[in-house]
Amino acid sequence: MTATPRFTGDANPYTGGDPYADHRTADFPFTHLVDLADRRLGAGVIAANDEFFAERENLLNPEPAVFDPERFGHKGKIMDGWETRRRRGTSAAEPHPADDDHDWALVRLGAPGVVRGLIVDTAHFRGNYPQSVSVEATSLPGSPSPEDLLAPEVKWTTLVPRTAVGGHAANGFTVDAEQRFTHLRVNQHPDGGIARLRVHGEVVPDPGWLTALGTFDLVALENGGEVEDASDRFYSPATHTIAPGRSRKMDDGWETRRRRDKGNDWIRYRLAEQSEIRAVEIDTAYLKGNAAGWASISVADGEGGAWVDLVPRTRLQPDTNHRFVLPEPVRGTHVRIDIFPDGGISRLRLFGSLTGEGATRLAARHEALGG
Repeated sequence: MTATPRFTGDANPYTGGDPYADHRTADFPFTHLVDLADRRLGAGVIAANDEFFAERENLLNPEPAVFDPERFGHKGKIMDGWETRRRRGTSAAEPHPADDDHDWALVRLGAPGVVRGLIVDTAHFRGNYPQSVSVEATSLPGSPSPEDLLAPEVKWTTLVPRTAVGGHAANGFTVDAEQRFTHLRVNQHPDGGIARLRVHGEVVPDPGWLTALGTFDLVALENGGEVEDASDRFYSPATHTIAPGRSRKMDDGWETRRRRDKGNDWIRYRLAEQSEIRAVEIDTAYLKGNAAGWASISVADGEGGAWVDLVPRTRLQPDTNHRFVLPEPVRGTHVRIDIFPDGGISRLRLFGSLTGEGATRLAARHEALGG
């Protein structure tokens, strides 16, 4: 684990204007990966020992934290994050908290997987952030309660050892733990506030669940699909196209800048594993004046496999879900959608089932990662 880069110490007091103008952040090498703790995947903060000033649920809000300097309540300044009360010692003779005193929150990942990096963002917590943080992870089947997770027999793996952090900063940590996790324990030492938590990694789905489903969305984030590359991410991430549910607004899809050449835009995906695709949906919901004009889909079997047509170049309508039933199943591990000439789509769905070979490989990876 390393912090890249590392921020420590207080930020300057807020004096007006854009509160993010002096927010300390960086381009971390893992942020292109899916956020396993995204509320839209079903993540949640299921317990915390203290949330006196600000609720624990704020940690996973997908939007950046908001700062309103005039917003106060009966308990004090209302912050958009998770904030605990100030810890105290045991007596007048010992007024300071003990070295191991800390606050904690339990986070259920929306999609179990391998964690590659975390961001503990203390945005707007300029002088009331924790002195240091630590993060642990575990893997438990089913839907464990807070009491189940806190049981003494549960084994926790340290992802981030106790590390000093900075106020009003995106504190990033790379993680090197080749295991599948379902839950995190986020600790702040000794107390304070954290605005947002992001947990970037790779989804590792339960092969037993996918086998029971039979036919499912082979490219969906929650099932282990992944965006490998895209021609353009100017307005919104390509990962939005495989997020759960239908798009609810224009920026909840993938939209490219306007092209002024004769090229086209595209996204390349990796499926959950080798599969047979039987049906396709291309949705342009909420993209009304900026939907792609046409789209085509191709598929390849294996990293070096040849690309073959899955759906030929087809006219798309704005704000419409387009459905295609394939004449026969098509086998593959990777899919590419090309849009012409530019614009965007909101969702791509590829329905089918794992091949025997794909199911075997998926089960072997799940077992190797401790699933």
